[in-house]
Amino acid sequence: MIQPGSQTEARRPGRLRRGIRAGGWWSLTAFVLVVIVFLAWANTVRVADRAAADQVFANPNVTVTDTPNSVILAPTDDAGDIGLVFIPGARVDPYAYLYKLAGTVEDTGATVVIAKPVLNLAILDQRPLSTFTDAVPDVSTWFVGGHSIGGVRACMLADDSKVDGLVLFGSYCATSPKRTDLRALSLSGSTDGLSTPEQIADRADLLPSDTRFVELEGVNHARFGDYGVENGDGVATAPTDAVAAEITNELSEFLLETTP
Repeated sequence: MIQPGSQTEARRPGRLRRGIRAGGWWSLTAFVLVVIVFLAWANTVRVADRAAADQVFANPNVTVTDTPNSVILAPTDDAGDIGLVFIPGARVDPYAYLYKLAGTVEDTGATVVIAKPVLNLAILDQRPLSTFTDAVPDVSTWFVGGHSIGGVRACMLADDSKVDGLVLFGSYCATSPKRTDLRALSLSGSTDGLSTPEQIADRADLLPSDTRFVELEGVNHARFGDYGVENGDGVATAPTDAVAAEITNELSEFLLETTP
């Protein structure tokens, strides 16, 4: 039996404090390791296909400008007053969308501002739309869009008063935009294994009632950009050139019809 005031009893508080201190250090170490792993994962970007991007760089009708917050794709001459802020999918290089969006720039004279999300994850990027639109002050009519999780973030930005329309590539809204006057275009892929046609159909009621839904045959999730393959995705049977042409047709028509 331990008597009150004994040395054993006196040592107990010291052992308890050391145990708490050791547990705290282990928790802190584990937290730091989790942060390091997360940052390493977030900064492992799915790199753009060089051949597809090079076709855009070689195109004399468009210019590509890199800024701290975005990559700007614009007509070489006669830029119009239409602009699209486009938000990439998770950990996808912004340059991976150049080839799929360049045709619309040529056809409509629109300027496309491809965002560089914080930590390459659009859902963590809480910067306002003006972060990207301020880079092109001459544009007066703005659309916002995105691919995959970038589309989810675009839905959040669509309530900005300067936005005239919403564009989704292989994506859907998590909550319904509050704007009642918003026009929307949803492009999905028939073989998309990540944003499946069924998922997009299930969430269609979150978009405006007159939203134009277009399912592209033979298109998977990654084919909306040019960056390789993704785990869990379906198999694309449509070549990237054909997909680029379909996107150009649908997106160009939507931008021009929606512009006041």
